[in-house]
Amino acid sequence: MDALMANYASDSDSDGGEPAAVPAGDPEIPEPSALLPPPPLELLQPPNFVDYSAMAQGSRVRSFPHVEGNYALHVYIPVFIPSDAKKQLALAMKRAASLVPDLYAVDADYALSELCKDEHKLEKVLLSREFHVSLGRPVAVQVHQIDSFIAMLRQKFQSQQQYWMEFNKWEHFVNDDCTRSFLSLEVTRTGLPEISKQILMVDEIYRLHGLPEFYKNPRPHISLVWALGDISGKLKQAIKDIEKYQSSMTSLQKCNVRCKFSRVVCKVGKKVHDICKVAD
Repeated sequence: MDALMANYASDSDSDGGEPAAVPAGDPEIPEPSALLPPPPLELLQPPNFVDYSAMAQGSRVRSFPHVEGNYALHVYIPVFIPSDAKKQLALAMKRAASLVPDLYAVDADYALSELCKDEHKLEKVLLSREFHVSLGRPVAVQVHQIDSFIAMLRQKFQSQQQYWMEFNKWEHFVNDDCTRSFLSLEVTRTGLPEISKQILMVDEIYRLHGLPEFYKNPRPHISLVWALGDISGKLKQAIKDIEKYQSSMTSLQKCNVRCKFSRVVCKVGKKVHDICKVAD
């Protein structure tokens, strides 16, 4: 399989609710340092500790069983499609829908073929929603680890600077158990060094909490649509068609999905924690 196997844990509300006790304010941020100290041992090996480092990669279907007291956690960069790219992206989605009939909007789960019948719905439901670039695997954490995890993330990301991200390459990804395929836009040039560095920062905190690190050769991307099963052949053909169509355009007509990095968030259950924000 040419594409990197991608990991997509379910972001649905069923993965966990809001933690039982959430501090009223942000935790106190320790002084910056080159190396983070490890969390207390009791955070790493509490009673009934589960070693997630051996956990298999998953999919948008739940990648780990629900356990009382555990919450789904995901660290990512929110991404919104710029308005000047939506028209060309809509055309690309229509071509994809004509070649692969059973595609669905990621997370929204509306059939792409139906959305393509109404340009307003296509833009509103699919292209105007929040996408994400994952900085770590979606994993399960125990409730007593959450405060430590969030505090360390905020310490690590407190000195972030703004940079540009360019989603310049169409790619397909398949989850490890081949239950879902995704049509995505990948970052291969502008923004790749910065995102890769941020992934390493998150990896360090995952290690300190006994959680599985990200892929050794990460390929940052946003996924727009998905389909059941491994349909790599159909998606490869759709990508060739889209690229051929876009190569015939002038430079002014070509789709240029380029946006600024401005924020990192960590979703834990239903709650979204702001890790860092970078002003324009």
